[in-house]
Amino acid sequence: MATQQAIVAGGCFWCTEAVMKDVIGVNEVESGYIGGDKPDPTYKEVCTGNTGHAEGVRVTFDDERITLAQLFDVFMGTHDPTQLNRQGNDVGTQYRSAIFPLDGQEEEARAAIARWNEEHPGEEAVTTIESGEWYPAEDYHQEYWEGEGQRNPYCLAVIPPKLMKLRKSFQKYLKEDA
Repeated sequence: MATQQAIVAGGCFWCTEAVMKDVIGVNEVESGYIGGDKPDPTYKEVCTGNTGHAEGVRVTFDDERITLAQLFDVFMGTHDPTQLNRQGNDVGTQYRSAIFPLDGQEEEARAAIARWNEEHPGEEAVTTIESGEWYPAEDYHQEYWEGEGQRNPYCLAVIPPKLMKLRKSFQKYLKEDA
């Protein structure tokens, strides 16, 4: 097994985490903060929009089961990369669409954005390519959809449509038990 990691931000990290957990080859998804200038930010601080951080997920995956390119394509196709600093009703720079390439991943990140733009003429992606230090979110944000999220009205309204998009558009990348 060849394990890799990728970091992406596509709005609320609870939503992105829920989607990525259902993708083949994904072994772990960790919610966190990246791209800002405040060390060790808290959720409350990031929610103000003043830290510069995005809510993101760090995905650990087996690249013999899913390639980085495929993972980036799933990411681009399961959120709205055309919305600047927002996803639906979540507004602010912390909800921006961004890829944070790790060593040697920038070319693949640029290619994923280009593929999305090519497949969606007239709907230009505003997804940025950024760098930054990763800070894991507080424990209560991890695996949120599997627990508290099932009782959270926001999650119940927003996450199931994203999971349906995954199932419809990326069926070949679904885990068998998803």
